[in-house]
Amino acid sequence: MDVSELDYELPPELIAQHPAERRDASRLLVHDRRTGETRHRTFAELPEELHGELVVVNDTKVVPARIPIESPRGEVLLLERIDGDLWEGLARPTRKLKAGARYGPVELVEHLGEGRWRLRLDGEPHGRTPLPPYITEPLADPDRYQTVYAREPGSAAAPTAGLHFTPELLAALDPARVTLHVGLDTFRPVAEERLEEHRIHGERYEVAPGEWERIRTAGRVLAVGTTTVRVLETLARGAPLAGRTELFVTPGFEFRRVDALLTNFHLPRSTLLALVMAFAGVEETRRLYRLAVEERYRFYSFGDAMLIL
Repeated sequence: MDVSELDYELPPELIAQHPAERRDASRLLVHDRRTGETRHRTFAELPEELHGELVVVNDTKVVPARIPIESPRGEVLLLERIDGDLWEGLARPTRKLKAGARYGPVELVEHLGEGRWRLRLDGEPHGRTPLPPYITEPLADPDRYQTVYAREPGSAAAPTAGLHFTPELLAALDPARVTLHVGLDTFRPVAEERLEEHRIHGERYEVAPGEWERIRTAGRVLAVGTTTVRVLETLARGAPLAGRTELFVTPGFEFRRVDALLTNFHLPRSTLLALVMAFAGVEETRRLYRLAVEERYRFYSFGDAMLIL
């Protein structure tokens, strides 16, 4: 697949800079693959659109991972805890930084290339919320970049499809939980000309045996977000209940456990958009994105959602 097929036109003003005042007040674009019908709802109406699907969420929690450094002026972005006080992260300006040097609470151990470092951190992370670069306005409440069900710290970015849930909506749906700690590679743009040449770095996941039994035996499963899809389809292929996944879902992929998908609207040339195209179809996804632009839906992390049945 040529990566240009992941392009689309988006007016900049449709990039959401703030979350909706109430989480479930976001809009919800619903597309039924069986009938071809598309309708416009609000997220609070999600239960009315479901017909017995088991909802599965990713309960990872975003780490306060942006740690400023003073000299040279820059920052460290924690990506993943390796073991104890040893982490992998991004640091800038990389050319001015040295292995073995200490920058505030961070000691850089080894440069891994492309701005990635193995590093040692004193204590637990106490940096800023790692908002995506397309959100340029300050976030008044950092908890709005966490899902209400987040409980396992370890992510460098939020599983944003879950940001729309309220405690009341969650209680009504009784979801199953999985954990996948989101690294920035999930959101890294595809730089190669062919999608197949893009390499995904592994991300850690874990699923409790009882939760997997609920998921495995469910009649239909609704995955909340692309990260949840990757966990479920990894396990459906016989992987252990804890480990790392490098599963790359692209058009032509055979879905073995995900029957419906709840997702936000994603960046062009992203692996997340490729996953949605794999699930809904390339041309159908393009049509839905054009419709979302025409109807002035809000895009990306703090934007609106789409339900594909």
